[in-house]
Amino acid sequence: MKIHLISSDEQLYRLCREVLTQIPGKQWEFAAAAPNGRPPAADLYIWDFDPAIATPEMRDFSDERENLFLVQRKDLELFRDRFPLAAVATLLKPVNQTTLRAFIEHAVARYEAPAEKSGPSVQALRSDREEMLQCLLYANLRLQEYDQDRTNFLARAVHDFRTPITAVNGYCGLLLGQQLGALTGEQAEVLTRMQHSIKRLSRMATAMFQLSVGRQITKSPELQRADIEACIDQAVHEVAPFAQEKHIEISVQVKRPPQPLYFEAAQIEQVLVNLLDNACKFTPKHGAIEVRGLPMFWERRTPRINGGQPLPNRRMLAVREPNAFRVQVLDTGPGIPAEHLEKIFEEYTSYAGGQDRSGAGLGLAICKMIVTAHRGRVWAESSGDGAAFSFVLPLSGAAGNTGAASFTESRGL
Repeated sequence: MKIHLISSDEQLYRLCREVLTQIPGKQWEFAAAAPNGRPPAADLYIWDFDPAIATPEMRDFSDERENLFLVQRKDLELFRDRFPLAAVATLLKPVNQTTLRAFIEHAVARYEAPAEKSGPSVQALRSDREEMLQCLLYANLRLQEYDQDRTNFLARAVHDFRTPITAVNGYCGLLLGQQLGALTGEQAEVLTRMQHSIKRLSRMATAMFQLSVGRQITKSPELQRADIEACIDQAVHEVAPFAQEKHIEISVQVKRPPQPLYFEAAQIEQVLVNLLDNACKFTPKHGAIEVRGLPMFWERRTPRINGGQPLPNRRMLAVREPNAFRVQVLDTGPGIPAEHLEKIFEEYTSYAGGQDRSGAGLGLAICKMIVTAHRGRVWAESSGDGAAFSFVLPLSGAAGNTGAASFTESRGL
């Protein structure tokens, strides 16, 4: 099946490509094309609507099997004037990955459906079905608008919520510094525990704010040469009080990367804190957490898939020198059900049970958002001995890490 993204947004390209890799058993021909020209023939077009650019003429924009439009909310009225047909499948930007996947899967199912027979009764049934579909598409668009309103409200509320948390944390620090008088040992211990809880609450509020605002604001990380060992040490220092409460031993083994690592230190530190916090939460008392860091070869190309079997990928490298740096957080807590290994990184998701590793989709979703922005990858593995969370960051100047390929190049998935 040929799918074309009509956009110059590389981040959107990566999102679509990631969504397609999550739909197994299909052979895709996916490519991006410039919006100011007639696109090549395809079975499905994903249009990144820009009111400043005239949309090329096509034979029929009303067929949701062939066209999916991504529109900024501020441009929605103009889009409706240009495309008054309610049957046009429309998603509001910024696009939610889960929603995008659902729409693409629907388009694929329609594409693969057998041809319908013609006749008066079939035509009447088809007309009724199309009318129902128009109502559903319109209702879906309204739900997306309501979701954005909810997200914006949540972002403002959490932003206001963080201010008093910061103030209380400052007061605890003032008391612990004994600037307002001497403290007994018991008082100091209570204030220390209080400050640790406030920091935990502050991280949760920050995670909610980042999830709310992160999809609304496209911001690339400020890449600078940084020390991954220093980030790991700082993250371990932050979560040490929570580990000590449960008598959990944290060990660190890090091999120095052979090439420089460029990342935004504060963000990667946040990833490490979230992963360690998750590990502390689910590791039983007197358990152990291990942090490992080591260079590795990372094949960033995804093999094309046909009927569940990988097809040869001409871009697979013969020389497999380290081109990335992997950080692992391993714990001795409960494992993760295989069917939830991918879902736990989705926003606001959870699975039933008292050992839900997703944490309501806050910390792990933040990890995925940050690592993806750094052009890396994060994933989870599970075994009878516990869970392992890993992420990789590309090395600078390593073999095979030549940066992004030509954006308009056709790439098979």
